[in-house]
Amino acid sequence: MYYVQLLILLLSLTSFLFMMLGLIKPWMMLWWEDVQNRKKVIKLYGTSGLFFLIVYVILQYL
Repeated sequence: MYYVQLLILLLSLTSFLFMMLGLIKPWMMLWWEDVQNRKKVIKLYGTSGLFFLIVYVILQYL
């Protein structure tokens, strides 16, 4: 269970790091999209980061 928690935490931190990079240069993180903007970066990487962070906190109490 420890390794699953660590993986979820690393996924969350990676998502937040990608969000920070995408806020600086959106085309860097959304290269497959036709239109790259900061709002899409926040929607994609921000929500995935929050999701993994919530899952990590839930796993702490199990």
